[in-house]
Amino acid sequence: MNLENKISYDCRGAAFRVYNQLGPGLLESVYEHTLCYELIKSGYHVQRQLGLPVYYDHLKFELGFRLDIIVNNLVIIEVKSVEAIMDVHKKQLLTYLKLSDKRLGLLINFNTSDLNSSIIRIVNGL
Repeated sequence: MNLENKISYDCRGAAFRVYNQLGPGLLESVYEHTLCYELIKSGYHVQRQLGLPVYYDHLKFELGFRLDIIVNNLVIIEVKSVEAIMDVHKKQLLTYLKLSDKRLGLLINFNTSDLNSSIIRIVNGL
């Protein structure tokens, strides 16, 4: 198992621990904080709300994009607490992966009755 897959597996486990304790219906920020706590407790290096610049025509633009969570500088987690995951959420994460030159992201919607079907892996083919 490569490192990104191991991180992804552990992130899923952390998400289930958070969900089982808190349940659905809270703000995204609550899930983001508690998920970070679980991952740090598991020994991962975690960054929250990391600024993501856009490079265009050899220029760097700080446009306010933020990664919810990045784990070991390899896996991006986009945390949601919405009625339903939309295509725009998947496209947003894929764009973040491309802009940051990362390969793997997880889109996790905590506002659900079935967390298992609300964790979506997004892979950037680079």
